[in-house]
Amino acid sequence: MNNREYTIALAGNPNTGKSTLFNVLTGLRQHTGNWPGKTVVHAEGFFTYKDEQYRIIDLPGTYSLYSNSVDEEVARDFIIFAKPDVTLVVLDATALERNLNLALQVLEMTDRVIVCLNLMDEAKKKGIVIDIAKLSKKLGVPVVPLAARNKEGIEELLETIVRMVHGEIKTKPIVVSYSRAIEEKITKLLPLVKEIVGEEYPARWVALRLLDGDTSLLHALQHQPHHLLKGVPNYACHCSAKSI
Repeated sequence: MNNREYTIALAGNPNTGKSTLFNVLTGLRQHTGNWPGKTVVHAEGFFTYKDEQYRIIDLPGTYSLYSNSVDEEVARDFIIFAKPDVTLVVLDATALERNLNLALQVLEMTDRVIVCLNLMDEAKKKGIVIDIAKLSKKLGVPVVPLAARNKEGIEELLETIVRMVHGEIKTKPIVVSYSRAIEEKITKLLPLVKEIVGEEYPARWVALRLLDGDTSLLHALQHQPHHLLKGVPNYACHCSAKSI
């Protein structure tokens, strides 16, 4: 048995079946509490597949990772600072356009992503047809169709997880293009951000958060152990990317 334990983050909008998938994967091997210093529920579980151990963290259900709430900050910080081996983003196949907003945000943060297209049974009932291969190619990461409550697609998901943790899947996440003004500001900020965070964090994403005046991220960066990031606030732009 491989002694290493792989960490999986489970992200998604509320009501996408994320918790159902968590329960299917972990069964009774799970426990809940609160995130350290937060009132947000922390759900963690474990499972074994092909003699390998996995720890799965069910992140709070959120519509974005822009730190507008404690839930969003918790989910954002875990993906960025804990650096899970895989982040599963659970989408509702019946409301794909709305759900893709969160998926695109996660893809700006990490390339170790598997998109779980859940509620495929409901989509079928509504006559919704999704080209899985085309969506996967567009997003640049694996997309696995699921009906978690019926345990459909779980085996394919597990196989995809195994391939990703062993480096057999090479992803190339889509790069979201913003307005010319924002892209120019990102270009100016990138060298400064890379000088501070190096390869530790996704520089483009950090630059975007700085442009959006995300002070909670600056605070979180400063308080990460082993990283002297006192220069970060000097590069904060107190303007919103939405208003540029």
